[in-house]
Parts: sequence; structure tokens; C-alpha cells
Amino acid sequence: MNRSVRWVLSALGVAFTAYLAVGGMFWTRPVDAPVVLVLTLVVYLAVAGLCIFWPTRPMDATPARPAAGGTATAMSAVTAGLSRPAPLPLWIALLALAVTAVIPSATWWAAGEEGRLQTFATWSLGGLGALLAILVVRRRSLIAWTGVAVMFLGSVLWIGIGPTLSLGAVGSAIWVGGAQIIVLLIDRAAVETAELTKLQRDASEWLATQEGRRRERRVRVQRALAVAGPVLSRTIAAGGALDDDERLQARLAEGRLRDELRGPRLLDDAVRRVLEDVRRTGSHVTFLDEGGLDGLDERELAAIRAELAGILDGARSERLYIRTSTHPDTAVTVVGRSRHGDADEETVDLWREIARPRK
Repeated sequence: MNRSVRWVLSALGVAFTAYLAVGGMFWTRPVDAPVVLVLTLVVYLAVAGLCIFWPTRPMDATPARPAAGGTATAMSAVTAGLSRPAPLPLWIALLALAVTAVIPSATWWAAGEEGRLQTFATWSLGGLGALLAILVVRRRSLIAWTGVAVMFLGSVLWIGIGPTLSLGAVGSAIWVGGAQIIVLLIDRAAVETAELTKLQRDASEWLATQEGRRRERRVRVQRALAVAGPVLSRTIAAGGALDDDERLQARLAEGRLRDELRGPRLLDDAVRRVLEDVRRTGSHVTFLDEGGLDGLDERELAAIRAELAGILDGARSERLYIRTSTHPDTAVTVVGRSRHGDADEETVDLWREIARPRK
């Protein structure tokens, strides 16, 4: 809860309990034990202040509703500030319950038989109702309702059921019930606010992801146009009649374009250079990133690219297959296949695996 709001509510609680206790200070007739009446007021105000001002830390998380899959989502750092306060310590709540049981009886005994229905003797019915409402706000609802039952029973035994109902016990129960409803509504609002905050964060992340993907697509399109644009323009201008060198340039441009589209995270200047050298020797290169590099940072990717460039430098296989791997120990697999002599089938003449960097 915001600190300033909490102090305002605490001040209101003190003012309200003090106002209700004022009625016990004005004696309209002689009493049997004035010292006891004064002590009950002092004890009540002390315990009420303890219940109002005792500091508690917020709980770790506001309980979230189950997600679509049936599991509860944890509170994130974004919504951590919406967590509800921890319950009041049990010993303070039990002390308030003891006060609820003792003060009415002590007040009526000290006031004497003739003064039990006077305002200075019945103030405790309203005052203790306020104390029990404070317990509800401080997350001790069960003890608060137990206090309502104890107070009602003690009042009936001392002054009868009629005066009990007319002099404040019913109002105290209404206060506690109202506090319970307000606390439930506040908790519900906190949960829904946390869910709304999470949805807004997820929507922002989704929009940022889409914007990143659009930016990446634009970069790839621009690179593709830079790679293939001149060759396509020359092909269109020549009506498809290309000489051998132009055909070689077209094939290299096609390979560069495929590389940029299929495996951009494995490419840097060194890898692009050795890939072009391999293709110039007549090798067919299949280059594919299937998502095995997810989670690697730029430094780790740079190390993988450097090792890949070293493997490809000087490779003479007729067909080269470069694929990322989802194996926990392998990042990239490079396989070369060639026909030797008059053999009809290709054999593997290159097999290298690039290890995944260790965290």
C-alpha cells in the first residue's frame, strides 16, 4: 500500500477509536471502581494503537487467478507493488481478542449495577467493534469474527439481549462485516489490476517483438536487393542471354540470397567470403538455421562463426550441408558429401561439429 495512504488511514483509525472511547470518560453518576474504568480505556487505546501501527511487510505476491492452462501465474517485478500486506502478528490479534473478552465485563462491573446501561459503561460495544474492524483490515478476519461472538455473548450475560441489540453490538457486527467486504473488494481489485498490468506488459512485448521482426525483414529485403538486384537487372536487360561469367555471378548471388534468408545469425564477413569461395569451386551449399542458436549471445555467436569459417576454408566437397543443431552439446553440424571416381552414390568426406559454448 502507498505509504501516504496508509498513514492517512491509520490517522483516521486513531481518531475513530479515540472518539468512541470518549464516551467512557464522562461519568453521569458515581461508579463502583473508577480506576478500573480508566484502566479499560487506557488498555483499549493502547491495543488499538498497536493493531493500527504495528508494521508488517508486504507478502511476496498477490495470488493470481489460474491461467488458461490451469496454472497460476507468478507476480512479476512489474506488479510486485500490488502485493497485499502480511497479516498482523498472531500474538497481537490474540491480545485484541482477549481485550474484547475482558473490557466489557470489567467496564460493567466497575460501573455498578445501576450504571451498566449508561453511555460511559456501554461505550465498549462500539469501541471494540472498531477494534475488531481493524483486525479485519489487518488480515485477521477469523479472530475478528470470534471477537464479535465473544463480545455479543458477554453482553447478553451482563445486560441482556434487548440492550445488547440496541446499544451497539449490532452496529459493531455491521462494521466488521463492512470491513470484511471492503477488504475482499480491495483484494479483488488488486488481483485484477495485477492481471491488467501483466496483459499490458505482454501486449507491449508482443508489439516490440513484431516491430523487431518487421525491422529485421526490412533489413533482409534491403540486403537481398543489394545482392540480387544488379544480377536481376543485367538478366532482364540481356533477355536471359548471359555469358559464363554472368551465369556464375547469378549463381553466387542466388547462394548469397539463400544464405541471408535461411541463416543470418551464422553469417559475418569471414563466413560470407569462404562460402563464396566454396561455391566458386563448384560446390553446392545448403545453409539452414533451424533455431538451434536460440539463447546464445553475440560473443558466443561470433566464436561459432569464426570456427565455421575455419572449417569451410579449403573445403572441396561437392555438396555441403550446414545446419544448426538443437543438441545440448552441439551448435552447428557441417557435413560434406562427394562422389569419388565412377561411384554412383555420394560418400561423406567431411563431418564436423561445432560445440555449443558452455555457460
